[in-house]
Amino acid sequence: MQNLFLLLFYALTFYAFLPGLISRMFGFRAFKRGRVKREIALTFDDGPDPRYTPLLLDLLKRYNAKATFFVVGAHAEKHPELLRRMRDEGHVIGIHNYEHKTNWLMRPKKVKWHIQRTQEVIKDATGLDAIYYRPPWGIVNAFDYSPGNHLHIILWSAIFGDWKYKLGAARLRQRMMKKMRPGEVLLLHDCGMTPGADERAPENMIQALEAYLAEGERRGFQFVGIDEMIALTDKAIGLVPSRLKRIMIWLWLRWESLFHMVFRTKPVGLPSPSFHYRLTQYHGASIEIGSGITLENKDTIAELHFDNRTLLEIAHKSATPIAAAIRLVRMVEKQLPTVASALARDPEAVKAKTLYGVTMIHRGAEKLGFSVHELPTGMFASMSKIYLKVLMRVLTPTPKHSDADKRSSRHAVELKPHILIYPIPKLLELASTEPEAAASSKVEAQKKQHLSKPSTVQAAQELELEFDHLEGSKAGS
Repeated sequence: MQNLFLLLFYALTFYAFLPGLISRMFGFRAFKRGRVKREIALTFDDGPDPRYTPLLLDLLKRYNAKATFFVVGAHAEKHPELLRRMRDEGHVIGIHNYEHKTNWLMRPKKVKWHIQRTQEVIKDATGLDAIYYRPPWGIVNAFDYSPGNHLHIILWSAIFGDWKYKLGAARLRQRMMKKMRPGEVLLLHDCGMTPGADERAPENMIQALEAYLAEGERRGFQFVGIDEMIALTDKAIGLVPSRLKRIMIWLWLRWESLFHMVFRTKPVGLPSPSFHYRLTQYHGASIEIGSGITLENKDTIAELHFDNRTLLEIAHKSATPIAAAIRLVRMVEKQLPTVASALARDPEAVKAKTLYGVTMIHRGAEKLGFSVHELPTGMFASMSKIYLKVLMRVLTPTPKHSDADKRSSRHAVELKPHILIYPIPKLLELASTEPEAAASSKVEAQKKQHLSKPSTVQAAQELELEFDHLEGSKAGS
């Protein structure tokens, strides 16, 4: 008897307990939270219910919110008109078994029948193939992970106990407000007819949800179906650098930190600098820089460097090195008066002959007032070319499609190191334009704020790098 009990215990452990534990803790083969900036996924189980589901759909429609309904097949079979309304109003319909029974206590064949029967009900009512599945109580078994199961298992990141009527709408609302964060997958119930639930519990849920939707709209959140949440998350994950890239970025940041410490560069535009510069001597052949001025060997120059965090963020937003180059040129155009003002306030910098930099980003620089010159051949040119090419490859996402690879290869010849020079006297003329530019930017910002609703979410989450913990210098070459 004892051996039989142990055998049963081991069987249940590997059949259901461990798979369920792994899914809940690690999200293995199951989606439970998104990686997004302002989206929240509302999901509803156990319906449709002829009393509460129509009220819920009315509420969602008022706020232009999309949701995902995991329907019980037996309920859906009685109310196909509600499934059609869900479809017509842009919601996602998923499977919650034909009856609300746990997969732990059913054989694989029986679980398969529940899923297929509910798929048929949804297909007959809407013409759609249901591809999302939430097992009752979120309990999966080992066969839910079988290769033949092509369904997307959806769990949740927030659950509130809304199936209990005594919880009340006020307490439920408080619990929900604590989970108003991007990426949350909220589990709620639009039916109180399942075992363990209270029949009138959805009344509280609808009241609490109305307050939640109103506050979410005020904060700038968007309520999306689980399909959109997954698509946005996949896109965000695709932008996260690989482990090797993160290591290389970390090493690059450490190198830049050492560079700034040794050469005592000065930041431009605190508290978030876009550039750094240092005063040094030019070493090289004479360069004609226009207006009868020649840069000679050992002349004093202001050597300019990109801020490393700015460069990192711009590159992270760009699909290819060419896209990063375009963004960088636009940023330079915007920040050039700020650089001029910083140099004008430095009594040593105004004595320099030119602003000087070596970069691969040179196309369009002439329109900004720079003169562009070939980097003389030699060891320095070769090392600069290798360093800058590796840097661009490390910082920008790797193209995933062959067409992108071909485009990148076509433009590779354009990404060659060049010298950029801007005579200091000419640059200082821009210093007086910075207050005007700042005032113009302020007016534009006020116009935009007047035309659109303020969003604290957007302001707080313009860019979320997955490697924010990396520390280092403030400049990039």
